[in-house]
Amino acid sequence: MALKVGVQMDHISTISIEGDSTFALCLEAKARGHELFHFTPDRLQLRGGSLSAEIEALDVRDVKEDHFTLGQQALTDLSSLDVVLLRQDPPFDMSYITNTHLLERVHPKTLVVNDPRAVRNAPEKILVMEFADLMPETLITRDFAAIRRFRDEFGDIIIKPLYGNGGAGVFRLAEGDQNLSSLLEMFDGLYREPFIAQRYLKDVRKGDKRIILVDGEPVGALNRVPAEGDARSNMHVGGIAEHAELTAREKEICARIGPRLKEEGFIFVGIDVIGDWMTEINVTSPTGIREVKRFSGTDVAALIWDAIEKRK
Repeated sequence: MALKVGVQMDHISTISIEGDSTFALCLEAKARGHELFHFTPDRLQLRGGSLSAEIEALDVRDVKEDHFTLGQQALTDLSSLDVVLLRQDPPFDMSYITNTHLLERVHPKTLVVNDPRAVRNAPEKILVMEFADLMPETLITRDFAAIRRFRDEFGDIIIKPLYGNGGAGVFRLAEGDQNLSSLLEMFDGLYREPFIAQRYLKDVRKGDKRIILVDGEPVGALNRVPAEGDARSNMHVGGIAEHAELTAREKEICARIGPRLKEEGFIFVGIDVIGDWMTEINVTSPTGIREVKRFSGTDVAALIWDAIEKRK
């Protein structure tokens, strides 16, 4: 059965299709005969009990610099769609949170992927703390003295903003680094939320593995190796992607968290694992679909659409 699918995303003209998971989902939807519509988060309109948006028909093709065509915008009640893909990138700020409240007005009649209530209640750097025994030692706080004590305890740590993304604002403070006070003062001026301090994992030099789960089951992985001289493995800051298989420890991690993810209605999730430790559970706008297919042949987009179609 053909579905009417709205894609709430950063404007499609801004994406790089080679590694964009939203684009991969759009290509698979088109291949299955689903009807695609495009809109950006700022177009949402709640009036009375009706949530609508100025949406436009979307056609996609896997051609660099000629990857989409948009139709005319039309104000449309989103309850008339079968599916909405919630795919705009973080940061997970009040704008993002407000969008989840709005989309909750049409879900589950219109299936929102991932479930907006669950997304709102599970910011990736906090949800993961429910599995503390699977994580490196981690502290979430704005208390400077507590962070200094944490640094004294572990020596070599990572400091990052709670709701950052893409490696932005991630700092390594090796033992003896004298920049901690200056960094905390800078964070204090930039962010109202707490910060994250985490024990530095030397295994990051071997890579930060992204494992993709669909309906709580691991379906593929890729390893992201930091560039020389950088503590971050994110690909858009120079990390290098390579093929990866799951280790016994990683299968154990997935078995632990998978049932909870499925229970919460998370169809598409990406977790990050360094060595034997999970560092994040990404539920807002996970990535990695195209890289996994390139390295292993596993078509994650097809598995996600299988899961969506089962619910419709």
